[in-house]
Amino acid sequence: MLTRSRPVTLLGGGVVGPGDLDLALSRAPTLIAADGGAGVALSAGYLPEAVIGDMDSLAPADRARLDGRLFPIEEQESTDFDKALRSVAAPLVIAVGFAGARIDHELAAYHTLVTRPDKACIMLGAVDVVFHMPPQLTLALPAGTRFSLFPLAELQGSATGLRWPIDDLLFHPARRIGTSNQTVDPNVTLRFEMPGMLGILPRAHLDAVISALTARV
Repeated sequence: MLTRSRPVTLLGGGVVGPGDLDLALSRAPTLIAADGGAGVALSAGYLPEAVIGDMDSLAPADRARLDGRLFPIEEQESTDFDKALRSVAAPLVIAVGFAGARIDHELAAYHTLVTRPDKACIMLGAVDVVFHMPPQLTLALPAGTRFSLFPLAELQGSATGLRWPIDDLLFHPARRIGTSNQTVDPNVTLRFEMPGMLGILPRAHLDAVISALTARV
């Protein structure tokens, strides 16, 4: 377990758009890479504090430059994102380079968000940010903000401040989802009975999500 007192940027080997890494590091200044994300960091001129994963995507030249910073986990039952996220203890993780490339990798990353509900983690994408909903969360958002909920388990919840109520709905990934809702009040409060719900907001509201998640720590 790598324990850090400051928020962590976790960098993967997928799509990293212009400005993504700098944006994440401005909010989460400690850089840790998941396997091939180390090569992305080095190419951008950054030296990660640690690299976690099975190391099958790390070039030999990069491996040599990162001597002493490698934390290999060789089992193949989990993804490098899961290996890294479960191995880092920090008040917040902003994950970059895990969305927008291979769909199977992106879906696996969402699965990890749900299976690690103890981790405050935000996946930064080109358009949206995605995060796992804790048992209760209050966010400050402008009225009219798109607020999507996508369940990866069967669960129920309640909310105030959304245009379309979710109280008494039984969410299920194959039967009932909650995409394209909207905020109607400046503060939105959501409660869920169990882990399994992803929150999806426009990328412009990254700071609001950071504030809400870190206020719970």
